[in-house]
Parts: sequence; C-alpha cells; structure tokens
Amino acid sequence: MPHIYIDADGCPVKDEVYKVAQRYKLNVTVVANKWMRVPECDEIRMEVVGDGFDEADDWIVDNCTTNDIVIAIDIPLADRCLKKDARVLGYKGRVFTVEGIGDALANREIAANLRDAGVMTGGPAPFGKKDRARFLQALDALVHAARKGQ
Repeated sequence: MPHIYIDADGCPVKDEVYKVAQRYKLNVTVVANKWMRVPECDEIRMEVVGDGFDEADDWIVDNCTTNDIVIAIDIPLADRCLKKDARVLGYKGRVFTVEGIGDALANREIAANLRDAGVMTGGPAPFGKKDRARFLQALDALVHAARKGQ
C-alpha cells in the first residue's frame, strides 16, 4: 500500500488528503518545521523537523519509496522524489512526472529570473474550488495507480 507524505507548511489540501487516506486506509505522514494539529488516528502522524533550509524536503526524500505519494508544490522536491520512484502531486492537482519535471524545473528558473529582473511581479492565481476538485480527482487516480503498481 502506498504511504502519503505531505510537505505541510502552507499546504491547503491537508483535510482532503486525510479524507482520501481514510477511505483507502492509507498511512499519512505530515512533515513540517513546526507542530500542527492532525486528526487523532493511527494512520496519520505528524513529523516535526528542524527549521533549517530544506529539512522537511530532506526528510520526505529520505523516507519515501517506490509508489508512495508525495503532496508538494516544491518542484525541486518533486524532482528528488520522482528519482526515488515516488508519485508527486501538487496542491492544484498537477501530477509531476519524470517526463515533465525537466520542463517544470526550467520554467521555475525562468520565472525566478524574470522576478529578479522585475519583469514578472505577480504570483500564482489564488487557490479555488476548482483547484480543490482537480486535486481530489488527481489524488484518487494516483492512489488507484499506486495500489495497482502502475
């Protein structure tokens, strides 16, 4: 059975993950730099890491394995998890793939350069109901695929 890891700092879909995990009886580890409330049940646990740069990311990469599901928006973290054959899902329902991660990393770098140059000043669109629905649909599909080992 896949295990779900959540890069939890700022994650807007934790409650949705908990519901899906309960439905499929999957274990969830919530990883963050500070303690946060999680449902009290045996399948969900909180892992508090130090507040150093990338400590939560490093912990997730060290612990995820083939077919596990990582919930994260961090593209470099997604790349590292994909290299361990984990599945990675962004908060808005974007499934990161081995085939597409190179483009995502390149686009991230271009956007950073444009922000640094003052050309691009806006951030991402606000998180909405459609994003939440897209996330739930993608998570359900990932769980099914991971359970089948596809």
